[in-house]
Amino acid sequence: MDVSLATSAGIADRSNEDFVGAVPGAVVLLDGAGIPGAESLCSHGVAWYTHRLGGALLGQLSRGDGRELAAILATAIGDIAAEHGDTCDIADPSSPQATVAMVRALDGRLDWLLLADSFLVIDQVGGDPLVITDEREVAARRECSAPLAGIAQETPEYDRVRASCATALRARRNQPGGYWIAKDDPRAARKAVTGSRSLADLNGVALLSNGASRIVSPYGRTDWPGVLDLLRASGPAGVIARVRQAEARTTGGAGAHSPDDATVAYCTLRRR
Repeated sequence: MDVSLATSAGIADRSNEDFVGAVPGAVVLLDGAGIPGAESLCSHGVAWYTHRLGGALLGQLSRGDGRELAAILATAIGDIAAEHGDTCDIADPSSPQATVAMVRALDGRLDWLLLADSFLVIDQVGGDPLVITDEREVAARRECSAPLAGIAQETPEYDRVRASCATALRARRNQPGGYWIAKDDPRAARKAVTGSRSLADLNGVALLSNGASRIVSPYGRTDWPGVLDLLRASGPAGVIARVRQAEARTTGGAGAHSPDDATVAYCTLRRR
């Protein structure tokens, strides 16, 4: 499996809270959740968390022992929680956390795991790409934001209700009926979206953080087959460049989004 990687901080003077790395046969991509106020809960910060967790995952994957990806993630979450649980308030819903995407080629199969809203784009031989994400956070956010409907933005009432919605969403993290993310509880790993396919059926796979997936939605610069075409032509850096171009064109306009950290890994399979 040949792997190319690229990552870009959304804001130049702020730490990139994404992480991406690879060992032979496996790739890990994490998208850190930069939540306002997290600095008062954890002195290390979100970027520290994603890099420590990502490094722990790569270390375990490098063993090639065939353990389930969910078991590997559970161990890593527990290990990092133990590293700063005595000094930081890791139980608070706003403490450092991250989405997780992992793929592993082993024994003729591609195994994958997704926790929260990153994306896998599986390039299938002779077929359309298979796009996989964990939609539970998006669903929870939609439900929690429903009270904002019909309230004028940039008003005291809107700000008050929005703060209430944010509190309601935080309360659903790592809870039944809510959504799951890597944080302080190893049991979240068992709630991940997992799957496996024969390598013979695949040309490769791409992993995208939420910030990189904006090239498809909301910016609509291409579709998922087009993402694979762009990756073949320009690699992960080409996808991120298109995202930055789209952000620049919408700055200050309707539907504008704050620039986000963007990370892409692209894996192609070697044919014997």
